[in-house]
Amino acid sequence: MEYDVVVVGGGAAGLSAGMMLGRSRRRVAVIDAGAPRNAPATHLHGFLSRDGASPAELLAAGRAEVMGYGGEVITGRVRGIEHDGECRFVVRLDGGPELTTRGVLVATGLRDELPDLPGLRARWGNDVLHCPYCHGFEVRDAPIGVLGGDNRPFTLHQAALVRQWSADVVFFPNRIVLTDEERERLTARGIRIVDGAVTRLDVREDRLHGVELADGRTVPRAAVFVGPRFVPHDELLTGLGCQVGENGWVSTDATGRTSVPGVWAAGNVVDSPAQLITAAGAGSAAAVALNHHLLAEDVERAVTNYRAAGVVV
Repeated sequence: MEYDVVVVGGGAAGLSAGMMLGRSRRRVAVIDAGAPRNAPATHLHGFLSRDGASPAELLAAGRAEVMGYGGEVITGRVRGIEHDGECRFVVRLDGGPELTTRGVLVATGLRDELPDLPGLRARWGNDVLHCPYCHGFEVRDAPIGVLGGDNRPFTLHQAALVRQWSADVVFFPNRIVLTDEERERLTARGIRIVDGAVTRLDVREDRLHGVELADGRTVPRAAVFVGPRFVPHDELLTGLGCQVGENGWVSTDATGRTSVPGVWAAGNVVDSPAQLITAAGAGSAAAVALNHHLLAEDVERAVTNYRAAGVVV
């Protein structure tokens, strides 16, 4: 089962790349483990022409478009990728076939590590949120909380940003110790600061009612934003020896090219802020760059064969 490109990850980045490569008449397979990051969300936003659709609808449409251009979508999980020492990669699936390919695009995304608080994970993607651009408009003018977590810079920025959508924002530093300057900036922004350890979210009748603190207080809130710790699913890339930057993430150029020839990456696996529409664009750009990489190989092979046939150039 030999391909021009195997795309690992069937989200917005991977499917966009698969479609573009199919349109380029490349033999492409998209391998999807079926565990999208945004699965808990009922709607997606900020994606032109798809605003308000469910994530499942977007993925179904993307798969249909990939297959419509001759691409394959394979359900499975990749356990490893190996370079065969020439210009080929071997992609091994759990309990499935081995795929041989000339190029690889990894679009496996990331996972959100949330604070360990009762009620928080169960409401993730509903009324516990992290991206104001994705969900802020839907909770506009509501009582909003911002919960301090391990991702300190992200959380402080998030608190100031969320204020654009509501005049009633409470920041719960929780384990974050604020400096005097940080307190001043948040207060000047019109954000109320409630100190004390957060113990749980008050969830009743399938709805968030508030944030409960260790001293027994419950602050009523209709939605809570939290800053997760973003952990990329980059094991396949690091296993291939792709260079990692000072920030701990795999390094790529503007097209998604890694330090390993023939290996590209796109979407949240190398870009934590990437939204759906950004990831889709990155997948498309990576596909074009990968096609040009294959084109260079095709031309070199054609010249070698031409000369071997005894034609004097």
